[in-house]
Amino acid sequence: MLIAGNWKMFKGAHQAREFAAQITRLDDRSSGVDVVVCPPFVSLQATIQGLGEGSNVSVYAQNVHWELEGAFTGEVSAPMLLELGVKGAIVGHSERRQRFGETDDTVGQRAEAALEAGLAVIACVGETEADREAEETEAVLELQIGAIPEHERLVIAYEPVWAIGTGRTASSEIAQEAHAFIKSLHPTRVLYGGSVNAENARTLLSQPDVDGALVGGASLDAQSFEAICLAAAEIAGE
Repeated sequence: MLIAGNWKMFKGAHQAREFAAQITRLDDRSSGVDVVVCPPFVSLQATIQGLGEGSNVSVYAQNVHWELEGAFTGEVSAPMLLELGVKGAIVGHSERRQRFGETDDTVGQRAEAALEAGLAVIACVGETEADREAEETEAVLELQIGAIPEHERLVIAYEPVWAIGTGRTASSEIAQEAHAFIKSLHPTRVLYGGSVNAENARTLLSQPDVDGALVGGASLDAQSFEAICLAAAEIAGE
């Protein structure tokens, strides 16, 4: 089971360090769960410092470029992240695809470069509401997943775009169906993302093909994030 908190464009260095110090106690109470937090680039080092040495909570970036260095203003490379002590990166989040021009091809390139450099990767896929209404969910997922490499350090996050930041959550049945389909195409762990919170986490995480969650807004509050991690630990121990 893997629970990752995507902070998006929240928490500067000071807030990140304080939050990290609050969740260090998760180490002793989240047996069987890999816990990850994904701060903005400017807060990565502060988060690592707040967690302290020996913490079992891993820090991932929210994106990574496919080149090692070069004239790519605004981008950050895998070696830069590794130098800070970052363990992995998200690629292909729907907000990156919709607002910043990410494509299946660039997502694949980012994933391959990160994995080759030694980072773990959470690669995001998911359909829009229009895709689902047109009964094109599986076709969209198949194209997105086809660009993602297979690797032991890669997991996929299924995020139905219509459920991200909207308060709408896919039913446990919808989530299970999508996760099973993804696993038929790609042999890896699959996380659910899309308005996951402390109230619905147990129901979603109890599905047989749901291997964890990529949590957005609910990961910004330490108590809420802890509750999701503890729910995952209970399920992992069953």
